[in-house]
Amino acid sequence: MADVAPATQQPELNRVIGPALLLLFVVGDILGTGVYALTGKVANEVGGAVWLPFLLAFVVALLTAFSYLELVTKYPRAAGAALYTHKAFGLHFLTFMVTFAVMCSGLTSASSASKAFAGNFGSAFDLSLGPSSGFAVTAVALGFIVLVALINFRGVGESVKANVVLTCVELTGLLIVIGVGAWALGGGNGDLSRLTEFNTPPGESVLLSVTAGTALAFFAMVGFEDSVNMAEETRDPVRIFPKVMLIGLCVTGAIYVLVAVSAVALVPPSELGSGDTPLLKVVSAGAPGFPLSVFAFITMFAVANSALINMMMASRLLYGMANERVLPTVLGKVHRTRRTPWVGIVFTTVIAFGLIWFADLTALGGTTALLLLCVFTVVNVAVLVLRRDPVSHKHFRAPTVIPVIGAVACAFLASPLSGRATADYRVAGVLLLIGVVLWLITYLSNRFIPGTISRT
Repeated sequence: MADVAPATQQPELNRVIGPALLLLFVVGDILGTGVYALTGKVANEVGGAVWLPFLLAFVVALLTAFSYLELVTKYPRAAGAALYTHKAFGLHFLTFMVTFAVMCSGLTSASSASKAFAGNFGSAFDLSLGPSSGFAVTAVALGFIVLVALINFRGVGESVKANVVLTCVELTGLLIVIGVGAWALGGGNGDLSRLTEFNTPPGESVLLSVTAGTALAFFAMVGFEDSVNMAEETRDPVRIFPKVMLIGLCVTGAIYVLVAVSAVALVPPSELGSGDTPLLKVVSAGAPGFPLSVFAFITMFAVANSALINMMMASRLLYGMANERVLPTVLGKVHRTRRTPWVGIVFTTVIAFGLIWFADLTALGGTTALLLLCVFTVVNVAVLVLRRDPVSHKHFRAPTVIPVIGAVACAFLASPLSGRATADYRVAGVLLLIGVVLWLITYLSNRFIPGTISRT
């Protein structure tokens, strides 16, 4: 597929994003469901040293960020991993699978956010769900995803300036956890000795527990790659992107480590790892007088925002793929009055229903990380392949060793060698199989049914 120059009549996107707004976008996109919901699940893997997997996940994300920075400054266009994969390898099916994996990661992320929302909903309204709590939480999560679908169908005008408000709310919740931890530890409460404890399952090495925890904690670091899609709306992206993305990653990495330290110092790892509201337990233990319903609402807002953004991304990506004739065209249908891709919204919502019903929070978070680690492996290799494609303008260039280490690290964390749960592969396999079937249907219809290749 050759690159096509944009038509002269086609207006360019408005370059309104400066360094401050871009930084808030990067930070806001990373913050969210991962740390709010999965801190306890990571504690189940490693014990008290829960901060270590978050630190290692930050390092792996930082390595991959260097590859993204070289590519986004080299090709400052809003396409991300799909563009880089196509330019590097020129394989239509591989480009499709990378794009579909990104879409599926949005669905698993939104589904995990729905589960986290349901857990905090029960805490916020002091609901006693009784012995059927599992079914009740699932019912609330399903109801929430329906609400997200309805908002998505109606049409939500997301803007970077609105993201400032959302980021501030999400950030406030995490700063409350850090502040409560500092207050409690300063008053002689808590136990910092837990930070060096590794509670590994019988017969499992500390190294395997740490890598398994890192493979799960990586879910908390995803999101930074979305910012490359803002390249065409950023002022001087070649100059701004490297500094802003690296600062944003470092800020969020520091926040996550501090949250993990506060969490395990105030709540024993075994207690932290039970249930879907770990940070609510931290606030309760460190500041018993703090109105927990307020923090539960902050958490609900943070994960609700993550769910809405991811479901919007998934439905729009599905719509775009259908318009490019790489998925059945019916998935690209737009509602006449609402002007939203209603078939794509219904399709992605049905898949989210299945994920919520059949997969638990840990598997959903792990699958999100697995899918994106596979995508990041491809991107790290693509940056090396594209070194043979020079461009006329100056751009950021990562030291060659960084994408090499990044590719190896991402591939390792995506592999069974890292101790990743088999449930992650089952969920990811089902999702990607759906993608293969859809691609095959489209390929056969475009090849053998007259009139399907040309656009209407």
